[in-house]
Amino acid sequence: MSRAFVRENDTNEVPDFPERPVSEHTNFVTPRGLRQIEQAVRELEQAREAARRNDDKVELARVERDLRYWLRRKASARLVEVDPRPEKVRFGVRVRLRYEDGSERQFTLVGEDEADPASGLISWIAPIAQQLIGREVGEEVDLNGRMAEIVALEPGY
Repeated sequence: MSRAFVRENDTNEVPDFPERPVSEHTNFVTPRGLRQIEQAVRELEQAREAARRNDDKVELARVERDLRYWLRRKASARLVEVDPRPEKVRFGVRVRLRYEDGSERQFTLVGEDEADPASGLISWIAPIAQQLIGREVGEEVDLNGRMAEIVALEPGY
């Protein structure tokens, strides 16, 4: 077989990492969310320096792509302070719901990058959050075919 059609491994070739998509929604953040963004930037800056020291072009490209994302998120962050006694569901508020069967669930409405549903942190743009925003204690809402009453609101952080 002719070598003309066999691609040799080029160790100098750096993959073209696609940019991480940035949401078109306002980047509301809680104080905790802003600290997480700042921590991600610090860690990526350290990783960038390590990749430079190790002359690891692939890792450097990946880290710089991620750093661009987090720097954009930091620059666009809009810190939201929450009333210590919220009267309505809104960003940064912890909501406790009681379903018709008596079971309860609580979660906090947070920024997109801070969301972690397994930990009870729901993005403010999630459908369940959008159904609850603006509602008050005592109101009932149909969530995925199950009726739930809002039984408590408190600052989520």
